[in-house]
Amino acid sequence: MRSTVTKAILTAALGLAACYPAQAASLQVAPVLVDVTAPGAASTVTLRNEGTTPINAQIRVFRWSLVNGQEKLEPTDDVVASPPSVTLTPKGQYVTRVVRVSKQPVTGEESYRLLVDQLPDLTHQKSGAVNLLMRYSIPVFFVAPDKKNPTVAWSLAVKGDKVTLTAHNSGDRRLRISALALRDAHGKSVSFGNGLAGYALGQSTKTWTVSSRGFAASGSATISGQSDGGPIQAVATIASR
Repeated sequence: MRSTVTKAILTAALGLAACYPAQAASLQVAPVLVDVTAPGAASTVTLRNEGTTPINAQIRVFRWSLVNGQEKLEPTDDVVASPPSVTLTPKGQYVTRVVRVSKQPVTGEESYRLLVDQLPDLTHQKSGAVNLLMRYSIPVFFVAPDKKNPTVAWSLAVKGDKVTLTAHNSGDRRLRISALALRDAHGKSVSFGNGLAGYALGQSTKTWTVSSRGFAASGSATISGQSDGGPIQAVATIASR
């Protein structure tokens, strides 16, 4: 896997059709975000098995960036997880270290994703059952002390029934965005969901595109949402493509 697009959320690999009985997964991971300020170069993540059978887990680190407005993960040697795999006994836990091994100084904010995958255990596979294998995708940030806080400029474009919202972050630090929504001058609303919409990473551009018939193709629209820096309230001019 040279490059992979992934969302900044916990995902579950369901595998087969849901018409079969399922055995719930029991892997738990904490914390759900790692944030290290230089000169610090390491942190820890705790894996816990809440179930009654052993769990095998794989732990990997990927560089996380935004390319053409979309998230991209790439293999990296700059940050490592130690150990890269672990077997958790029932009700047991293990502490994994996340270490930045690059000798280059941190500038701004470096973004990574720690993927923790529960691996299938065929010896405990029951006939006719589906194991729910968990994947945790945990944001990992290494931050320079003199980083610039997020500064986001919003733009909006409409083509047919497609509405594209763009957030350009000229700061160094990311902005975590949730409950993102638009409203045009006629009262037509567009929602990007009530939960996490994504991250506008530092010095990067994030885009979202949704279908919405009847949204204004000119004029302006208000943007609302929540972020780790507080409520989002902005106005953008609508550009027609």
